[in-house]
Amino acid sequence: MTQTADSQPKRQRLAFEDRRRAFIEKAIEYFAEEGFESSTRELARRLGVTQPLLYRYFPSKEDLIAEVYTTVYVNRWREEWATLLRDRSMPLRDRLETFYRAYTDVVFQRDWMRIFLFSGLKGVDINRRYLELVRERILIPIVEEVNFDAGRDHIAASEQQIETAWVVHGGIFYSGVRSVIYDAAPIENKDFVIRTSLETLFAQLGKQDGEAD
Repeated sequence: MTQTADSQPKRQRLAFEDRRRAFIEKAIEYFAEEGFESSTRELARRLGVTQPLLYRYFPSKEDLIAEVYTTVYVNRWREEWATLLRDRSMPLRDRLETFYRAYTDVVFQRDWMRIFLFSGLKGVDINRRYLELVRERILIPIVEEVNFDAGRDHIAASEQQIETAWVVHGGIFYSGVRSVIYDAAPIENKDFVIRTSLETLFAQLGKQDGEAD
């Protein structure tokens, strides 16, 4: 049976999108192993295509990196995390433990970690963009919820409080780096890391009134 003129473009478009997705997945593997100094020529070779063909799908290396960011960091973000952090029907400590268990399940992955670290070393803006997201969607809500829980809901999150939250968040993150990247400290009980870190958070924020010095 012959193909109709109307159906043919749709089939070609789907094939293009499927191939583009395959290229992105391969680029994720490639950048996670080789870093961002690696060339698109070598990536094309590994894909079994020519570099000009790769550029038909991604006009520049920067465009490809942007797609990697979207796939690894934006698409793996869970919108329900924002709801969880603000769900005052749950005790705050339970909320934060539940959030960090779910968050670290996503973040403590080899490709996530290696791409993030490589991008910081080479000045690729993946780090900057993601850290802005962490500040706005995780740290400020956490500080605001701690203030509310302590009866300080009239006080906005201060930079000092946000920095304290960064220190705690960074400690949890680095436990994943040691395990996933350095294979130096396997997390046999990740809940212990999370609970201990949150104890520090509550202890330190409990000493701060939320107001700027």
